[in-house]
Amino acid sequence: MDPLSVLLLGLAMSTDAFAAAVGKGAAMGRPRLGQALRVGLIFGIIEAITPVVGWLLGKGASRYVEAWDHWIAFGLLLALGLHMAWNGFKPDSGEPGNEAGKHGLAGHAVTGLSTSIDALAVGVGLAIVDTPIAVVAVVIGLCTFTMVTLGIMLGHALGAIVGRRAEVAGGIILIGVGATILYQHLRA
Repeated sequence: MDPLSVLLLGLAMSTDAFAAAVGKGAAMGRPRLGQALRVGLIFGIIEAITPVVGWLLGKGASRYVEAWDHWIAFGLLLALGLHMAWNGFKPDSGEPGNEAGKHGLAGHAVTGLSTSIDALAVGVGLAIVDTPIAVVAVVIGLCTFTMVTLGIMLGHALGAIVGRRAEVAGGIILIGVGATILYQHLRA
């Protein structure tokens, strides 16, 4: 996987966390930088761990699906991308992560975990196409840390509208990364 694809993947994986962070930031009123950094760190660590877990699961299954690996990776990324884009277009239903009382460590961790399930599936796909996971996980974690910190700080001003658009953009990027993986394997 080339460096640009890794960066785009990291940004795509962080958009749903950014959307949640904008909502949390809006609910917090006027969050302080220390609060935003703490939430960003929680989300970033969780988002970096989940693709590694998925990668480990995928490595165990890769020898059984070697002939179809690029199609599986494409299918997973396509499905996740479409799901993210769909969520970006649906009306807000008062998600639990947006409530003002969900600002403790456990609340942030649960929200971080719920936004990182897609990274788990991406990890499975990356294992199937034999991508080294360490750099990808670090990039995803750093992108998420940055995007969540910004989302918390900007949440007061931006509200949920920008966060929803970011989720749509992330979905489109995921579909693009999946198409690139498929193209590279079919071209080889």
